[in-house]
Amino acid sequence: MATAYERYNLHTTPEKFYIEACDEGADAVLAIDRVSNEMTLTGKKDVPPSAVTRPVCGIMGTIRMVAGMYLIVITRKRNVGSLLGHSVWKAVDFDVISYKKTVLHLSEIQSQENKTFLSMINNVLTTDGFYFCTDYDLTHTLQRLSNTSPDFQEMSLLERADQRFVWNGNLLRELAAQPELHKFALPVVHGFIVMKPCRINGKIFEWILISRRSCFRAGVRYYVRGIDSEGHAANFVETEQIVLYEGAKASFIQTRGSMPFYWSQRPNLKYKPKPIISKTTNHMDGFQRHFDSQLLIYGKQTLLNLVNQKGSEKPLEQAFDKMVSGMNNGMLNYVAFDFHKECSAMRWERLQILVDLVAETQDEYSYFMVTSEGKTVAQQRGVFRSNCMDCLDRTNVIQSLLARRSLQSQLQRMGVLNVGQRIEEQAEFEKIYKNAWADNANACAVQYAGTGALKTDFTRTGKRTRLGLLMDGWNSMIRYYKNNFSDGFRQDSIDLFLGNFAVDESDGPTPLRVQKDWKFLTLPIVMLVAFSMCIVCLLMAGDTWTETLAYVMFWGAASAITATIILFNGQDFVDSPKLVHKEKLD
Repeated sequence: MATAYERYNLHTTPEKFYIEACDEGADAVLAIDRVSNEMTLTGKKDVPPSAVTRPVCGIMGTIRMVAGMYLIVITRKRNVGSLLGHSVWKAVDFDVISYKKTVLHLSEIQSQENKTFLSMINNVLTTDGFYFCTDYDLTHTLQRLSNTSPDFQEMSLLERADQRFVWNGNLLRELAAQPELHKFALPVVHGFIVMKPCRINGKIFEWILISRRSCFRAGVRYYVRGIDSEGHAANFVETEQIVLYEGAKASFIQTRGSMPFYWSQRPNLKYKPKPIISKTTNHMDGFQRHFDSQLLIYGKQTLLNLVNQKGSEKPLEQAFDKMVSGMNNGMLNYVAFDFHKECSAMRWERLQILVDLVAETQDEYSYFMVTSEGKTVAQQRGVFRSNCMDCLDRTNVIQSLLARRSLQSQLQRMGVLNVGQRIEEQAEFEKIYKNAWADNANACAVQYAGTGALKTDFTRTGKRTRLGLLMDGWNSMIRYYKNNFSDGFRQDSIDLFLGNFAVDESDGPTPLRVQKDWKFLTLPIVMLVAFSMCIVCLLMAGDTWTETLAYVMFWGAASAITATIILFNGQDFVDSPKLVHKEKLD
């Protein structure tokens, strides 16, 4: 397999960047002209002695902003573990370096816009969960990698990567266009990876969990729901659980993703905005595209829909059910399970109802397994595609239960677990398992909703606690604030990073210059003044109680009326994306 370089030095001169490969025996240097933006392959002899040198861990890529091109490099990495002998790294720190030596050529407005775009890129880079490997393909599952052709094996990491999970694909376009530079290109995945050496019955095995977040229709909780015209689902994540023991290997894959039809749930200052199913779009076109792709990649699908079957979520469940029936495909199996109803009043043991319901299907789908002799003894023939509203909290709980059931069978088959032993009885491993799945939930939730996951107390301990309920309340409050007052910026950041929006080379105005109308500032100030006057009148009573009551009622009414107007026009007061037109997000 064509690998990427592992170690680099960045040499900077006023005219060029020289990125030197420092692997043993390597002489290659990537030269980037800071004026013409041209990239060429050269040797170490061409690096000027006067260049300022520092080590870097890899190249994320390049991106255009108002001031011109920028180079993004990984400056610090942390070893996560070893997968089949290959070191897996987490990118920890980054640097965004301008090709231009100064921004004096920009007007004041352009300079401000450039700073905003830079802060957007840094917003994405500081979102935890970027991983890479220089000599192993993290974008593919063990089963996909075992079924590849010799031609595939010869491809560079960038060429052979599953583009759904290459988060810096847009940043690497310049490098991708020149095959001789591919060894400098590191495909970076976004999501969660944990690798743990574990012991059961004195037998040591490696347990690994990898969640790969799709960069197609990526975004934040309320601004990206449903699917796009190409059938890509919002918040789509492929999660693979891997076991390695004495040369044998096994894996079990699950997916999660937003309900795959056209629906939206725009923030509007209400705690839970009402979801809206599009009445103007042909849902079956996108729905068909989504599942044609899923069936081709994963085989049979059992669709676990965990949303409420009453209230505002009910029409979504009914629409999903109707579309699966309309598609009339025997490869799709739809299961609706009202998670909140079934587990109400802390009856979390009732989740076993769903696990038992799909047990036969899970046995039929099986998992991927290769013996220590290299013989494939099992192939996974289908996946569980789980969803709730956000595909975060409820979804993760169910995925952890199904993954444990698969792991039970795998460990018995490998000889780690004895006949009659259960994973739940292995206290040391059970703690590692539950905490890792809870950490997975938190990582996916931070990336999509802006806070840690809810219900992780159950994932960590196996039971619901009152402290867990309090933590869920706190996280829900933070989610409310972020979803209403900072997610527009986060959505813009992701769209810029992934290339859904490109900064124009011309000097024309950018969408950042769109101004809020008068209501945005005026009404909150009026409400604040009215509420303050109401409090003042209560604290500084008038000559008579009737006079005080009249003042309090007047200012109280003014405050309430203004608050009602603000709530009625809620979408005008939330932080909305500026870079992508609204229809593109719906």
